[in-house]
Amino acid sequence: MDFSSKLLENAVHEMSQLPGIGKRTALRLVLHMLKQPERQTEELSNALLKLRSAVQFCENCHNISDTALCEICANPKRDSELVCVVEDIRDVMAIENTGQYRGLYHVLGGKISPIEGMGPQDLKIASLVDKVKKGTIKELIFALSSTMEGDTTNFYIFKQIEGFEVRTSTIARGIAVGDELEYADEVTLGRSILNRIPFEGSLNKN
Repeated sequence: MDFSSKLLENAVHEMSQLPGIGKRTALRLVLHMLKQPERQTEELSNALLKLRSAVQFCENCHNISDTALCEICANPKRDSELVCVVEDIRDVMAIENTGQYRGLYHVLGGKISPIEGMGPQDLKIASLVDKVKKGTIKELIFALSSTMEGDTTNFYIFKQIEGFEVRTSTIARGIAVGDELEYADEVTLGRSILNRIPFEGSLNKN
């Protein structure tokens, strides 16, 4: 792709580093921004810079937050004895959109995947096990995607907390095997949370 401007080429190159954005799409986006008022581009730049410099991770659940404790964990109306284990913030948003869940979350930051070089030590598993050991959690809901990596991660955590007084459950298989939570419709995901099954039962069926 030939560019008449080095500035344009650099902008397209940086934009194309975003996931799902190829060179042609990046070019369309950059040209669109050039047609907009300069203030709009400045506001976008400032928002991204502020996000990168000021964003925090909740000290309790590891969700992205503006403060040390996210709004969900700080809400006294949430059930702190019920914790839903998810991969990342997109899953938190998907479940919250159902309006069917009133517990807290624990964001792992990924799934165990040897192919991608992700091991248990790279995830927020140790802090989850510590919570269970303190005895303040009555039930853990495993809500990772129904993939080999998701199932492996669920099983690893289950073995780490085996023997402690905590119930473990997994979302019902209204979510098809291989599906990511963020792409599930709200009704299906909400029912999967409400109709969750004991994790041991899911092992027996596999």
